[in-house]
Amino acid sequence: MHDHGSYKEYPPKKRRKTMAFITKTLFNNILRRFIHQDFHEAVSSMTIIDAFLFLMVHSVDKLGIWHRLPVILGLIYLAVRRHLHQQYNLINVGKTPSGVRFSPGDYPYRTADGSYNDPFHEGAGSQGSFFGRNIMPVHQTDKLMKPDPMVVATKLLTRTQYKDTDKQFNMIAASWIQFMIHDWIDHMENTNQQVELIAPKEVANKCPLSSFKFYPTKEFPIGFYDITSGAKNIRTPWWDGSVIYGSNKERLQKVRTFTDGKLKISEDGLLQQDEDGIPISGDIRNSWAGVSTLQALFIKEHNAVCDTLKKEYPDLNDEELYRYARLVTSAVIAKIHTIDWTVELLKTDMLLAGMRANWYGLLGKKFKDTFGHVGGSALGGLVGLRKPVNHGVPYSLTEEFTSVYRLHQLLPDSIHLRNINVAPGPNKSPPLLEEVPMPDLIGHKGEKTLSQIGFTRQFVSMGHQACGALELWNYPSWLRDLVAQDVDGKDRPDHVDLAALEIYRDRERKVARYNQFRRALLLIPISKWEDLTEDKNAIEVLKDVYGDDVEELDLMVGLMAEKKIKGFAISETAFIVFLLMATRRLEADRFFTSDFNEETYTKKGFEWVNTTESLKDVLDRHYPDISKKWINSTSAFSVWDSPPNTPNPIPLYLRFPSS
Repeated sequence: MHDHGSYKEYPPKKRRKTMAFITKTLFNNILRRFIHQDFHEAVSSMTIIDAFLFLMVHSVDKLGIWHRLPVILGLIYLAVRRHLHQQYNLINVGKTPSGVRFSPGDYPYRTADGSYNDPFHEGAGSQGSFFGRNIMPVHQTDKLMKPDPMVVATKLLTRTQYKDTDKQFNMIAASWIQFMIHDWIDHMENTNQQVELIAPKEVANKCPLSSFKFYPTKEFPIGFYDITSGAKNIRTPWWDGSVIYGSNKERLQKVRTFTDGKLKISEDGLLQQDEDGIPISGDIRNSWAGVSTLQALFIKEHNAVCDTLKKEYPDLNDEELYRYARLVTSAVIAKIHTIDWTVELLKTDMLLAGMRANWYGLLGKKFKDTFGHVGGSALGGLVGLRKPVNHGVPYSLTEEFTSVYRLHQLLPDSIHLRNINVAPGPNKSPPLLEEVPMPDLIGHKGEKTLSQIGFTRQFVSMGHQACGALELWNYPSWLRDLVAQDVDGKDRPDHVDLAALEIYRDRERKVARYNQFRRALLLIPISKWEDLTEDKNAIEVLKDVYGDDVEELDLMVGLMAEKKIKGFAISETAFIVFLLMATRRLEADRFFTSDFNEETYTKKGFEWVNTTESLKDVLDRHYPDISKKWINSTSAFSVWDSPPNTPNPIPLYLRFPSS
């Protein structure tokens, strides 16, 4: 007998649809059993493959073990997670620029304002382009002052006792990330109105300022149905060295000498100053001596590239030398950040392997140096890919990226100046000379102080001093009474409380608060304060400020309170944004992918990038005595008197983390 109702009797198309429906229904039922309820909605909009991948990542998250996995499994976990964020956490803001496709061959160099990098979107990543998003905006107009930013700053952020990072991360490393921020991001302000914050009675006697005024972020309407307004970036978000070159033609004119492609630098190896005493460099707003020394060092690097190229290719003119040297110097900066700075920030074998794979691929440096880029981004690395990848979203840096890079806790209360005129002691450590308070090293006063200290003494002193830890109660008090500056580096009349301002900014810019931030990044949210931290005192104060509602917790407070993964100087939550965006800065940029070659960089310039592996290499080029005399550590970003890394006979990919 024939069963007319059997599944086989359906036409093929209907069969496929029915099968897909059954599979999806079954799958959703399985999901609901294994997946945290907060993710049911997100997963229902994923493709079936992505949902499986999420299930894998989520299972590891529930056990809280990804950072304890063997290196190779950890890399698989991070690769899967990164893929999910590339699919679901890159959100365009503003109309997608619909410029006519241009020929990259017409612009074989980095432009002054960051335009003409992406062949399909000439304005992507240019000065004045929108900040994108990783998470949908969360409107907080009714909660801008809840709880009061000055209460949050006073009770949970202000430094009570300085905590440092021991030997892991030094003051050059702290300066480096500010050097990068000055290359990447700065919000345009609305200078036509001011906001005032007034210290509430309960904390007024503990606030350095009883009230302060500042400009709000300028919002531009964009008429999209779900994201109705956006903010503009007045720095170029590309990794293009704009911290030393500027983000537009006017600034670039100020920093160039127009001779042999070089940039201005003073005889003493520090930044030149204009007639108003304002330093001459690409970005000089709200800066300090630590950032100035790095700007000066990389101006010297740029100029050294110019000298080498001029010698090798005597026919190159000033403009050509400048363009090639900028490409080379920007790539050196990006490479140091990727395989030197980040490796010290996230000091684990897994991240050492991961960051080197971002640059060189899993096949490694030796293979890439010999055979060039082979395979896709996994085997050959992001750098040198055949074409840039933006995952269908024009390149930008994001509001959430800005928020997780609020790291002022890294700054100490003073710099411990060292005596470099006597022989160093054990572990190449020079004796202490005096303590210089940080307020003497910031802004215009800082430039004057730095010129008295000199490059070498400042750099050696920062190298031997650990930076602050990213924890609660470690926000520098001196930043709560700060002279802010205009875009051109001129002091503003109104002092600001930076700790309170940072809390306000995240709310004002519609950045999700801590728990929703984690949820949107597919990280398991907290349900009680004890999930965030084991510190009883912290739990008590969190309850005092936020009550029992963990949803109200401000992002920055959560990032500082969160228990850190062993070896990580930043929180896991911040790291996930970093995982996505650090990759994006390389893979979306034509000059790190399709145009990362000898033709674009010159043979000599390309070789320069490929043979520079660390900040120490750059330092050795310009100040060969420094590492010989004063650096004992392997990396110039860890405290200089710490022991060098011990050789490990076990191949990197076969290692297990030490518990």
